[in-house]
Amino acid sequence: MTLKGMGGKELAFHILLYSLCAVIFLVIMYPLYFIVIASFSDSTLVSTGKVLLFPKGSSLFGYKEIFQDSRVWTGYRNTLFYTLFGTLVNMLFTMPAAYVLSRKEFKARRPIMFLFVVTMFFNGGLIPTYLLMKDLHITNTFWVFILPFCVNIFYLIIARTFFETALPAELHEAAVMDGCSHFMFFAKVALPLSKALISVIGLYYLVGHWNDFFTGLIYIRDNNLQPLQIVLRDILLSNQVFQNGAGTGGGAASGGYAQRYADQIKYGVIIVSSLPILMLYPFLQKYFEKGVMIGSVKG
Repeated sequence: MTLKGMGGKELAFHILLYSLCAVIFLVIMYPLYFIVIASFSDSTLVSTGKVLLFPKGSSLFGYKEIFQDSRVWTGYRNTLFYTLFGTLVNMLFTMPAAYVLSRKEFKARRPIMFLFVVTMFFNGGLIPTYLLMKDLHITNTFWVFILPFCVNIFYLIIARTFFETALPAELHEAAVMDGCSHFMFFAKVALPLSKALISVIGLYYLVGHWNDFFTGLIYIRDNNLQPLQIVLRDILLSNQVFQNGAGTGGGAASGGYAQRYADQIKYGVIIVSSLPILMLYPFLQKYFEKGVMIGSVKG
C-alpha cells in the first residue's frame, strides 16, 4: 500500500514511525560520526565544543603518528592472528559439539548439556583461573587467547537449537538410508544448510576476539604479544601520545604540537581499531535476516 492509499490515522502513524526511526538512527550514528571528524580536527577545538558537524583545523598528524608507530602495527598483527585463528578454533569446537548435543539418539546429551549450562552461572573466579593457566604453562603465550575460552556456551545452545529445529529428522533418515554416517551428514548436509548460523555465530566470536583486552591485560606480560586493544587502552588512559613518537622524545616545540593533537591520535586509534569490523559487517549482513531468529520459538 502506498502513502496515497492510506487513511489519515495510518498516514500519521507511518510519519511518526519514520520520524522516530530517523531520530534513533541519528542518535546512534552521531557519536560514530563525531569520532571520525574529531580524528581530523584540532584537539583544542574539539575540547572546547567547536567541532560539531564538520572537522576544523584539519590535520592528518594523528593518522601519521599512528601508522608510524611500531606498537600499533604489532598490536594489529597480534589481534588479527588471535581473531582469525581463535574464531576458527571456536567454530571447530562449537559446531560439532552443537550437532552431537542435538541428536536425540545421543543418550548422554542432557547430562552433558546440564554441566555446560552450570558453567554459565558458576566459575572458579579470576585467581583460580589464573593459577590454572599458569599451571598449564600458557600464560604469556598466544595460546591463552585461543584455548581456554574456545566455546561460548550461549552460542553452543543457539547452534544446538538450530540443528534440532532447522534440520528435519526425515532428512537424516534419508541420508542414513543412502549409507551416510553422522560425520558425512554433518559435513555434507548440516553445515551447508547452516550458512546463516555459521555467519552469525562466527561474527560474534570474531568481534569478541577483536575487542578482547582483558585476556592480554591479565595473562600477557610480553609487549610483543599484546593485542591492539591493550595498545588502544594504554593510549586512551595514559596522557602520553606514543612511547617513541613526537611529544615524548622531541623538543619543546614538537612536544607541544604532539600534546596539542593528542586527542586527535586517540580518536584516530579508535577508527583504525574499529574499521576492519565495520568493513566486514556488510558482507555478512544478508545472513542476519535468517540468523537473527535462530533459536527462537517457532510458531
